[in-house]
Amino acid sequence: MNRLLAGTLRPLFLVPLIAAYAGQFPGVEITNGQIRAHLYLPDQKNGFYRSTRFDWSGIISELDYGGHAFYGTWFHKIDPGVYDLGYDAQGVVSAPFTAMIGPAEEFNSDSGALGFAEAKPGGTFIKIGVGVLRKPQAGEPPVPPRPASLQGRGGTPPDPDRYDHSRVYQVVDPGRWTVKKTKDSVEFTHVLNDAPDGYGYVYRKTIRLAAGRPVMTIAHSMKNTGSRPIRTSVYNHNFFVLDKQGPAEGLTITFPFAIRTPRPPTAGLLEVRGNQLVYVKTLTGEDRATAAIAGFGDTAKDYDIRVENRKLGAGYHVTADRPLSNVAVWSIRTVNAVEPYISMSIDPGKEFTWTLTYDYFTAGR
Repeated sequence: MNRLLAGTLRPLFLVPLIAAYAGQFPGVEITNGQIRAHLYLPDQKNGFYRSTRFDWSGIISELDYGGHAFYGTWFHKIDPGVYDLGYDAQGVVSAPFTAMIGPAEEFNSDSGALGFAEAKPGGTFIKIGVGVLRKPQAGEPPVPPRPASLQGRGGTPPDPDRYDHSRVYQVVDPGRWTVKKTKDSVEFTHVLNDAPDGYGYVYRKTIRLAAGRPVMTIAHSMKNTGSRPIRTSVYNHNFFVLDKQGPAEGLTITFPFAIRTPRPPTAGLLEVRGNQLVYVKTLTGEDRATAAIAGFGDTAKDYDIRVENRKLGAGYHVTADRPLSNVAVWSIRTVNAVEPYISMSIDPGKEFTWTLTYDYFTAGR
């Protein structure tokens, strides 16, 4: 893994005000008569998201159903000088790597990304849905700078041999994206061939609105075209914003199993009540509510999650055809995120598929 960098590396973008620039990003709109959804497209030069954490495809900027607006931005500004996120007088400020919206997905391998552990400094590794990235040299300062509380002993920089999705990596090869659109669907295909490192894949994601129902499916396939196995997990961050509001008291997350919590939920903000996680306070200021969820089994029936904002009278219900491998909950005052994981192991020449089904509902359903 000592391949030299090739080509010119494009700088990451800065978006000072989301509302002022939203119309400038490439996008498409789909509808089935009940749901209208707007999606941003992968674009290395002009796309909404060009950082190196999240999959670039399937970014839903807004989904409208039943008089409610689902998803949307949960930050008002993107600042590359901010680590993760922060706050100013106008609201939440996000770092570029965190500034994703909608049902966003991220792939994580055992070492954080495919081939990262074996890569030499300056060599390359793979972030699925992003491209071939460069591993930093020893002593190379991270972007964005890490706060002093997250530095090593004596304030030393973080170890570049440890993958960190909070660090922005340089994109050596973004692969090739193609997009096919119909009235009610969008298919994204990402082809990446990194022969010197032994990895390659054809990754497809199709977002489709079901005929006559408030249902959206996200169907995925990953075919391994390289010479090495692909062992990874993927989770959906589900950046849930409803009618431009964040988590309110009474927001309920329901699972089909009794919840166990290896890490207790944030006291005073969240409570476990049998098979439900309930917000006992509307998040304000710099509140951050988190929880680790356990208790699920090894079949797909436990990937069955219902998120309901009772104050606003709407929510979503998501299921999958693969079992859970992990679940986490993260939220701040502007957004709720339930993060279910699916694990996969794909040998060369083989293909893995998984589908998520979202049913959007309003009060009474």
